[in-house]
Amino acid sequence: MYNINAKYKSFLFFLVKLAIVVGSIYFIYNKLTNNTQLKFDKFIEQINTVLFQNNWILISLLTLTFFNWFFEILKWRTLVGHIKKISFFEATQQSLASLTASLFTPNRIGEYGAKAIYFYKNKRKIMLLNLIGNLNQLTITILFGIVGLIYFLSTYDIDFNLYRLRKIAYLFSFLILIFISNKNKKLKIFGFLKFDKIANFVKKINLKIHLKIFLFSLIRYLIFSHQFYFLLRIFGVETDYFTLMVLIFTLYFIASSIPSIALFDWAIKGSVAIFIFSFIDVSEVTIVTITLLMWLLNFALPSVIGSYFVLTFNKPEAVYLKKNRISI
Repeated sequence: MYNINAKYKSFLFFLVKLAIVVGSIYFIYNKLTNNTQLKFDKFIEQINTVLFQNNWILISLLTLTFFNWFFEILKWRTLVGHIKKISFFEATQQSLASLTASLFTPNRIGEYGAKAIYFYKNKRKIMLLNLIGNLNQLTITILFGIVGLIYFLSTYDIDFNLYRLRKIAYLFSFLILIFISNKNKKLKIFGFLKFDKIANFVKKINLKIHLKIFLFSLIRYLIFSHQFYFLLRIFGVETDYFTLMVLIFTLYFIASSIPSIALFDWAIKGSVAIFIFSFIDVSEVTIVTITLLMWLLNFALPSVIGSYFVLTFNKPEAVYLKKNRISI
C-alpha cells in the first residue's frame, strides 16, 4: 500500500513538472506567434535582416546572455554558501529551474518557493537569501534609474501630472511611517517572515558576502543594459552613448516599478520603451523587436534550459529518506 501511494505521488509530481515545462514552452511560442505589437513574420524579417548578416552579432548577444546568467548563478551560489555549500552546477540547476517555474507568477514570486524546495531544511532562510539577492538587484536598478529619470525629466518636454506624483509621494510617506512605527514590533513580510528575524538574519551574513552580492548585481545590470544598448546600435540607432544609456536606465527603473508576470515582462518594457525612446525618434517596430529579443535571450532561452532541470528534479525529502533507508 505504501509503495502504491509513493508511486502515485511520484507520478503526480512528474505531471506537475511536465505541466510547468509544457506551459512555459507554450507561452513562449504563443508570445512569438500571436504578438499584437509585432507580427511574427515582421519579427523574423527584422531578425534575418539584422542579426544574421554577421555571425559575430549573434555570438556577441549570446555571450552577454551567458555572462548575465553566469553572475546571477554566482550570486545565488554565494548567498546559499552562507548556510550550505553548493556547487556551481547545483546553483545553475536551482536558478534556471526556478526561473522556469516562476514564469506564471507575478513579479516572479514563484522563484522563492521553487528555490526553497531544493533544500530539505532551512526553507525560510533560503527564501530570505533569495529576497536579499533580489533586493540588491533592485537597489542597483533604483540607483541608476534615479540618475536616468532626473536626466529624462530635465531634458525632454514631458506632460507630467503633479497631482499623481503627490499621491505617490503620500503613499511612500505612509509606508515609511508604518515601517518606522513597527520597527521594534513583530512586523511580518509575506505574512510569515517577521521583520526583526529578517534583520537579525541579514546582520549575521558576513559583510564580504553582502559586498560580493552587490558587486555581482552591479555587473549583471551593466551587462544587460549594455546588451540593450548593443541592440539599439545594431538596429541603426545613432544617438550618443550617454543619452542612450540614461534612457535605458530610465526604462528599467520605470518597468521595475510596474507589477507584472515574467511572461509579459517584454510587453511592459516594450510599452515603456516606446514612450521613452519616442523622444529620440526611434521607431516603434525597432523598440518592440529589441525588447522582445531581450526577453527571448534573458528569459525564454534560460527557461527552456531550466525546463530540463524541472523535469529531472527530485525532492530533497525523498533523496534524504532514500539515503537513510539504504544506511539502515
